[in-house]
Amino acid sequence: MPSGAPYELVLPDGLRVPLTAEVTLGRDPGSTVVLADPAVSRIHARLVAGPEGVSVEDVGSSYGTFLDGVRVREPTALHDGARLRLGDSELTVERRRAASEAGRTIVVPLGERPSADGRLRVRPGYALKRLDAAEGDRRWILKDLESGKYLRLSDADARLFELLDGTHELVALIGEAERRLGPDGPTRLARLLADLGERGFLEGVGDAPAAAAGPTPHAAWWRRALEPREKAIPGAGDAIETLYRGGGWALFTPTAVGAIAVLAVTGLMAFVYLVAARYGTPFVVASKLGIGGLVFMIGRVAVVAAHELAHGLTMTFFGRRVERAGLKLLLVFPYAFVDTSAAWFEPRRHRIAISAAGPASDAIIGGLFSLACLALAPGTVRDVCFQVAFAAYVGACFNLNPFLDRDGYQILVDVLREPNLRKRAREQLAGRGTGPRSTVLARYALLGLVWSCVAVVFVVAMTLRVRPTLDAIVPGWLVWIAIVPVWLVACLPLAIALYGRGRRR
Repeated sequence: MPSGAPYELVLPDGLRVPLTAEVTLGRDPGSTVVLADPAVSRIHARLVAGPEGVSVEDVGSSYGTFLDGVRVREPTALHDGARLRLGDSELTVERRRAASEAGRTIVVPLGERPSADGRLRVRPGYALKRLDAAEGDRRWILKDLESGKYLRLSDADARLFELLDGTHELVALIGEAERRLGPDGPTRLARLLADLGERGFLEGVGDAPAAAAGPTPHAAWWRRALEPREKAIPGAGDAIETLYRGGGWALFTPTAVGAIAVLAVTGLMAFVYLVAARYGTPFVVASKLGIGGLVFMIGRVAVVAAHELAHGLTMTFFGRRVERAGLKLLLVFPYAFVDTSAAWFEPRRHRIAISAAGPASDAIIGGLFSLACLALAPGTVRDVCFQVAFAAYVGACFNLNPFLDRDGYQILVDVLREPNLRKRAREQLAGRGTGPRSTVLARYALLGLVWSCVAVVFVVAMTLRVRPTLDAIVPGWLVWIAIVPVWLVACLPLAIALYGRGRRR
């Protein structure tokens, strides 16, 4: 524990006691901190602050003093976040955070909701965390524990948010906002209330969205068809944590990370060579189009499962528990999912790593099977390896598309420090943006269009290259029936973007 650090002892009722000198704990009225717990001795433990930090010492208690689950048998140094258990009472030690630092997560659990009385309040069931000042202005993260929705707030928004406790009516809120933030206060308050109400955070303003994903009732039919259906699997988060502790942690050692990078690069080079040298044909195994398509789909399911597991393991590596994981159905295709929304409570570098873990998994699987395909003799096994590698790289391209709400987009948002990037860029591209035009948004919109165009060209080129091979296996009309839907799916992101721009001119 650093010397001179302003540490505090947090009691079970939330009271904080500065640890600047010797603090005694016990049932004795003369103790610095009196704990009304029959399992606590009269003089139970002592905390001593000195030049080297703060330490804890048991002073002959009946049931012992425990630090992070380990019994204290001699003076032991404390650390930020240390958990002390005395009898049936649990206390924590925290370092007081400066305003520029990240703060601990504040959780307001679900409870009985008060009746509407004309006063504005945030509905119970949320978590609020302040990130480090390096995150930029919008460094407060607000999570709805029912719906899982998140909202990023600025420091000014956070100052207004604390007013929404049900003790102020709207007129009083406006006056307080102006007093705290000056002439811009009422405008900021109106914007904050709109954002909170839209996402279901305000009591009595709409209903909080359901946590489970499903089709939006009043959306267009094609949007409803594209929205996934999710089924959470109980205990999936525990299984991921068990897997991590059972050996998954080894994937995050420097040696493993270096080996993974080499494998990903060499595997991609091998796949490019396989395609150029016509070593494999997409969707064809043992000269059968149907078998090849089935192998491709099975490979995609396996790749997606590994992709989501990589997200979950990385979350666990950074100390975040996976709350929801399970199965997802998109159109008629089964997938897996891991809810990584809790990553918003992590620093920017951690969020980037969690987002990048999925595409990295795709690249690893693609590289492994590409190298295996390159080493094998012609035959069914090599055909299968090519299909799995192809499925992995298709997934990597899809997930890295910065114009879709996938991993690549989340990485770019954090790299550019531009929250809500996609919506704002689309509004500017369509001529509906408010305020001055942003060079970052314009470049992002252009990058998204270029990426989508490159993806379309790649898909069209790949399908046209393999068409002669497919013609030799099945009738030509059947080949076109298979190819055209693939083209349409590849063109969908580009078509949506261009349609939205043209419709709003």
